[in-house]
Amino acid sequence: MHHGGDIGPAKSAYGEPAEGWLDLSTGINPLAYPFQMPDPACWRRLPQVEAERRVLQAARSAYGLADRADICAAPGTQSLIQILPRLRPGASVSVVGPTYTEHAATWRAEGATVMPVPALAEASGDVVVVVNPNNPDGRIVAPTEIAGLVRGLQARNGLLVVDEAFADVDPGVSVAAMAGEPGLVVLRSFGKFYGLGGVRLGFAVGHGADIDRLRRWLGPWATSGPALEIGAVALSDQAWAQTARAELRRQSAALAGLLVAQGFSVLGNAGLFVLSGHKRAGDLHAALARRGIWVRLFERHPTWLRFGLPGPAFARFAGGLAAAVHELGGGSS
Repeated sequence: MHHGGDIGPAKSAYGEPAEGWLDLSTGINPLAYPFQMPDPACWRRLPQVEAERRVLQAARSAYGLADRADICAAPGTQSLIQILPRLRPGASVSVVGPTYTEHAATWRAEGATVMPVPALAEASGDVVVVVNPNNPDGRIVAPTEIAGLVRGLQARNGLLVVDEAFADVDPGVSVAAMAGEPGLVVLRSFGKFYGLGGVRLGFAVGHGADIDRLRRWLGPWATSGPALEIGAVALSDQAWAQTARAELRRQSAALAGLLVAQGFSVLGNAGLFVLSGHKRAGDLHAALARRGIWVRLFERHPTWLRFGLPGPAFARFAGGLAAAVHELGGGSS
């Protein structure tokens, strides 16, 4: 599997551009939360229980969790995705896709029978996995539809996993407030919305028994001290979050408009990335790379390109995109 966010392949294939690489291959806020460096002591000592308590309390408030919901912290949601299959070993799993490929891969690796389905209404497994908003197309499933499925899964000891890695831009799509009863686990990512992917912090929210098992499998000191300190401050800063949401919506609309003006079709928009379609996607990917701009190409969908937000580098990106399209003789999606 190939993921965005690794500039190594770009450097190997195209060298180092004079301006440096503009990496738009992942969906991380280009305007990171302006955190202050944590107390130097947290780099030297083991992560403190009190620091974990603070970040969990901040997350509970930021995500609007009910008192009945339990929550645990992890070094990124990817680590939670790796261990979730242990909650229902040998299950039949419906994964709503196309979506983030690690979900199907981790369940399959643990012996589950994985069935890709195109829509939540067609899911029939003991376990159902949905990414909402979806990666890579930004598709949104209404919270009411998710609530109805949870009730059906509860009746047969099933489980719905909702990956809300990109939900911070539009909190109205989140079902985190529903969590707490059996049958629902919600994953939340810190690094994408706060622009701090390297911090590696994520959360699982759900019923006490499920979350307690995840917590035990993660083990003690799972999340670094600096991540706990930075996360607690950022998650408590709701004024910054409100301003960031408005700015991200503005930037994503501008990016989508630019792509349409250059002959692309817009297939989806999740606030932190735009999925586009173009009949010469592969050629454009290479033409952009020659200009030091790295975007996401999909082997199984050769007409797709996904663009993260350029942020302060918007003018550079716009110029590079126009030059790449001109190099290939124009054309449209």
